[in-house]
Amino acid sequence: MAVLIDGKKIAAEVRGEIMAETQAFIKANGYAPGLTVIIVGENPASQVYVRNKKKACEEVGFASEVIALPESTTEEELLARIDALVHNDSVHGILVQLPLPKHISEDAVLRAIPPHKDVDAFHAENVGHIMIGDFDYLPCTPAGVMELLKHENIDPAGKECVVVGRSNIVGKPMGMLLLHANGTVTICHSRTKNLAEVTRRADILVVAVGRAGFITGDMVKEGAVVIDVGMNRNAEGKLCGDVDFASVEPKASAITPVPGGVGPMTITMLLRNTLTAAQKAAAK
Repeated sequence: MAVLIDGKKIAAEVRGEIMAETQAFIKANGYAPGLTVIIVGENPASQVYVRNKKKACEEVGFASEVIALPESTTEEELLARIDALVHNDSVHGILVQLPLPKHISEDAVLRAIPPHKDVDAFHAENVGHIMIGDFDYLPCTPAGVMELLKHENIDPAGKECVVVGRSNIVGKPMGMLLLHANGTVTICHSRTKNLAEVTRRADILVVAVGRAGFITGDMVKEGAVVIDVGMNRNAEGKLCGDVDFASVEPKASAITPVPGGVGPMTITMLLRNTLTAAQKAAAK
């Protein structure tokens, strides 16, 4: 039977550390780290994520603000809002909740947030720093996965690490972080031939494709560590991951549940990035 990697428990521990650091920061500087989140439109999932981010900020003692804009907001209006935040010294982190309405360029918005306030680590400059291993901020979900591995004493060094999914948000940076940790990394995607043969080689398998139950037991090596980044709804409307837990869990040595695995770590690492941004700004 696999060890369940408890993301809620680990996230609570890390948030406790962040809270202590935040209290020390406030005592030293007289103000709190500040995060502003902008949401455009009425996407229900996005609204839940934004509420959770605000709640997490308040929990650790950050100053947080949510700017909710209507679906009809133009790209120019959104960029003007971002520019005002860029020049506001009390705002250390700026996050624009994705996805955006189709008439707004995601690329233009991500480029408008300067690297030092880019707590999602999506700006091309921050992505470049991640590539060469000289980074201040990491994308929150891959960083959360690495934190889970660290807490469970799972060292990627020398291991076969397979990432299924090649998105800019999870798959690509996940591969780079595992590589920096001396793993031997393969990134798979929709064009990968004989996918099951590749995934069966994995000592550490990270799955981020957005398809419920995509990875089944016959695709997993005995004793593998399986990290499920997926968050889907099955036919019954229940939350589930990209991994078919029932068939994979008996073969894995350790596995993340959905919900309660990677999810709680994502917002926790956003808090970590925001605190880092505030500390760097205060040191100038």
